[in-house]
Amino acid sequence: MPRTLAYERDNALNAICPYFTMFPLEYPLEVLEQYREANPVVMDPFCGRGTTLFAARKLGLSARGIDSSPIAIAIARAKLAAVYTTKALALAKRYIKEYDSSTVPDSSFFKTAFHPNVLRRVCAIREGLLRVGRDTDTTVILRAAMLGCLHGPMSKTPERHSYFSNQMPRTFSSKPDYSVRYWEENGLVAPELDVLKVLQRKLTRLESTHLPKTGVLKDVRKGDSRIAASLPPSCRDFSVVVTSPPYYGMRTYVEDQWLRNWFLGGPDHVAYGNSEQLQHAGIDSFAESLGRVWKNMARTKAEDLDMHIRFGIIPSSKVDAKALIRASLEASGVHWDEVSVRSAKTAASGKRQADHMAAGSAAAKEYDFHVRRS
Repeated sequence: MPRTLAYERDNALNAICPYFTMFPLEYPLEVLEQYREANPVVMDPFCGRGTTLFAARKLGLSARGIDSSPIAIAIARAKLAAVYTTKALALAKRYIKEYDSSTVPDSSFFKTAFHPNVLRRVCAIREGLLRVGRDTDTTVILRAAMLGCLHGPMSKTPERHSYFSNQMPRTFSSKPDYSVRYWEENGLVAPELDVLKVLQRKLTRLESTHLPKTGVLKDVRKGDSRIAASLPPSCRDFSVVVTSPPYYGMRTYVEDQWLRNWFLGGPDHVAYGNSEQLQHAGIDSFAESLGRVWKNMARTKAEDLDMHIRFGIIPSSKVDAKALIRASLEASGVHWDEVSVRSAKTAASGKRQADHMAAGSAAAKEYDFHVRRS
């Protein structure tokens, strides 16, 4: 199998933090290449970790993104930032010194997930970033890098540690009780490591990324793409949308990212319930909910609007993905011409939303839609 773009050094910034709901970089790059000469503004209303924004930046295009997840916003903004390793490390070092006495969670999870010295430094950097009034490239990169290093597999070689935590998945945060039981049953102890050295390894890899400066950090907005207020008039300048809505049946984005959400100021436990997600009560409500997003996209002031949508169903679902997208487009109340529909070339390779929901199962049935506002 050919090596995917995700593993190329020039694309390291796109992988600054693992995220389980993402499409392969190849998809937005292939789509946007055909628009490159026209130099459009690009929009992704479900921007996730910002792969569409990164692809647009690689091609010198400006891009906007919206997402309801604070984790997604923190990671996606990094795709628009300049990387200055020395500045980011200096800021982390300053925070460790200034906020050494910051509050440290004392639950059994945190006591077992992190070595006490590591947790104290992580909390100090967290406190410093939470006090930031106005983001800069440096604060954005440091925040995303910390999220990326927060948890993941342990290395058998101390000098190659990439994560601060005891043994955990990279892409999602396992639940506290399960994690503690697993560590205790397997005799796993959180590593004592140098937080700054782990950060340095992460940041040094990003430093070689040579990307044009396009857009500003605020081009990534936290919001609900179903609501018109999430798309103010100043942001309605895009003519190309490249996006991948949540797959039908996926409801647990924030809950499965609870530890990274804690680092961003959230609770130190799993908090269930997220009203900003698409409605999953049934096919009709999902289509109506998604249709409100397409209606908002059609508010752009650009004369032309092309939307490229990658959508699929998790293997356990009995839903017709193509019918569901077509129903959502009809529910938008906007007339769309269907330019093309094809099976996604990368459904069985690279990262996809269904990986998290059905590990070890057959690939999801994924389709690439191209529609145009009439």
